Amino acid sequence: MALEKAKLINTVTGDEVSVLFNPTEYAVEKGNQFAEIAIPGLEAPLLQFTRGNARTLTMDLFLDTSESNTDVRTYLNKITALLDIQSDTHAPPVCEFVWGGGDTFRGVLEKAGQRFTMFLSDGTPIRAVVNVSIKEFKTGLSSRETPLESPDRTKVRTVVEGDSLWLLAAKEYGDPAQWRFIAK
Repeated sequence: MALEKAKLINTVTGDEVSVLFNPTEYAVEKGNQFAEIAIPGLEAPLLQFTRGNARTLTMDLFLDTSESNTDVRTYLNKITALLDIQSDTHAPPVCEFVWGGGDTFRGVLEKAGQRFTMFLSDGTPIRAVVNVSIKEFKTGLSSRETPLESPDRTKVRTVVEGDSLWLLAAKEYGDPAQWRFIAK
């Protein structure tokens, strides 16, 4: 069975950059942002969720052209071209990281740090490591995501005979004990 090469694909042009050696590891990070609300006299600020952050894929790609004694920058330039601003969109192109039967990671190349580690006698680099960071790219809500309603959003309900605050709290917040919040 042949070894499947990892690829970076420019989704705008369709150009593919196959890595010479597959990464030995990669990392995917996801986080959230919170606003800190400082209240005098409290030991720590209150936190309020503001938004989620995009996932980030980071890895080191090892490039080696020592067998052919050719300039490794030929491969590096194909990767760093994914940082170039496109004239029509005024943004770098969307790319995909594809490797084997796993998931495709769709995003934009956020950074590419290059380290040259081997040279020919004339100084031509023939081995390099490039640390890439790809930020997840989404154009809008996917079909799996639904907009969430904030519980602090003002709503209007017409109360009819038989309604109670605890019943409204159970319907709106999933917790009948929140009736005091409605009463306020």
